[in-house]
Amino acid sequence: MLQNNLNHVPAYQRIKDTIRLRIESGELRPGDSVNSERELAKIHLVSLMTARHALASLERDGLVERKRGVGSFISKPKIHINKLISSTEQLAERGLAGYSKILFSKIVHDEQEVAARLALPPGSGIVKLTRLRYAAGEPYSLQTCYLDVAQFPDLLSAPLVHDSLFQTLERNYTVMLEYADEEIDATVADAKIAKLLAVPKRSSILRIRQLIYSTGGVPLMYVLGFYRSDRHNLVIRRFREKS
Repeated sequence: MLQNNLNHVPAYQRIKDTIRLRIESGELRPGDSVNSERELAKIHLVSLMTARHALASLERDGLVERKRGVGSFISKPKIHINKLISSTEQLAERGLAGYSKILFSKIVHDEQEVAARLALPPGSGIVKLTRLRYAAGEPYSLQTCYLDVAQFPDLLSAPLVHDSLFQTLERNYTVMLEYADEEIDATVADAKIAKLLAVPKRSSILRIRQLIYSTGGVPLMYVLGFYRSDRHNLVIRRFREKS
């Protein structure tokens, strides 16, 4: 039965899965070379076109970087930010273990702009959580999350160094995240952010401001994030309106 199931998997997908497993196991690490199209075709008994399709698909997934005339290499981790899932969940989809360094974790009462975004009265208690996010041992984003402390008591005692904040909210507080309104722009890293993200001062970075809503359109969380532009891809699907 297993062999029959394998026979239904396209040949290019089997090559992809093999390389992905080698990445997840740590056998292949960022910067390591990948077999050429000709080598993959020989190893997996497929055509050059199939091997080429597998490498092109791995490149689209951000797992492989292809350099013309040089070869293909395992790319450094990149996070795709085109769907509403947590960074922890995105890394897990790629078989990568991420973790956070908590820089600030307190209840504040002086974030008036944030309170307005969350539809809270001025002076409301707000959970403020700033985390430096890591993947493959490197920092890739600096995120500050704001939530209503009345709705999420004891949130700061949750193990958010390794756990997903989204999953913690849904599991511990029975809320459902539905959608987010986002403002995305390019900015430059000041001295503090540059040091935290391990990039040169005034490097180009992405700034993303998210207002995340639960079911029924209730504002749930505001997030201000700074992201290394060399570690993130923003994929946008556009539809042409039919006349």
